[in-house]
Amino acid sequence: MFIHNLNPIIINFGFLEIRWYSLAYIAGIFLGFYYAKYLIKKYWDKEKINFKNLDNFLIYLILGIIFGGRIGYILFYNLNYYSHNPIEILFLWQGGMSFHGGAIGVFIASIIFAKKNKIKVLVLTDIIVCVASIGIFLGRIANFINGELYGKKTFSNYGVIFPKVDMEPRHPSQLYEAILEGLILFLLLNIILKYKKKIFNGELSCYFLIFYSLFRIISEMFREPDKQIGYIIFNVSLGTCLSLCFLVFGIIAFKIIKDESYRKIN
Repeated sequence: MFIHNLNPIIINFGFLEIRWYSLAYIAGIFLGFYYAKYLIKKYWDKEKINFKNLDNFLIYLILGIIFGGRIGYILFYNLNYYSHNPIEILFLWQGGMSFHGGAIGVFIASIIFAKKNKIKVLVLTDIIVCVASIGIFLGRIANFINGELYGKKTFSNYGVIFPKVDMEPRHPSQLYEAILEGLILFLLLNIILKYKKKIFNGELSCYFLIFYSLFRIISEMFREPDKQIGYIIFNVSLGTCLSLCFLVFGIIAFKIIKDESYRKIN
């Protein structure tokens, strides 16, 4: 039985703290950025996107993640608290980011950048989703180090005790999500990209929405719901509800984009 005693702070200078959570975001963005350059060179060299486009897009991506993730968390998960403590909206180092909000923020940023630079937005999002799981993986590891988003109680031998919560063994749901939404999703999308002979623009983006949502719904079965929200209905959490919306959207988008692509070919 593992007792969680990990320190979320890497280095404390007194006036400045460097946290694993912040480092995970930074590392995820830059590792994904350089891997995206490799993918562009190998698979998207004929499209109107190049390394300079990607360099210019980086600031859009960062803003989309930060604003989308933070606003999404506030609106979806903790509006009442932040409406009474507005200054804490700026305390990003304390956590409190929504994946679903971040995804929406990145999509909006991609549309703006693609139109401005005359790039196909679905090509841009296909590239992003192939690298996004790197950041998700590191982010979930950081969640585990922080001891947040912990799982439900369990009697299994691989349960983890989070002393700041209680002394009961719990599912390390953060690690489940790191494996499913991070590692497996990354491998799945990149294997499809490598071995599928024909891929239409937007196909990988739809696969990402569909498979991420399925993996998140599975993970939510082991994850304790947010205290300030609880379950929405029966044993269904808000994370599950949002993932179901993304899943439906991904399936509908796949059908529409595929049909449109087929009509253009024929």
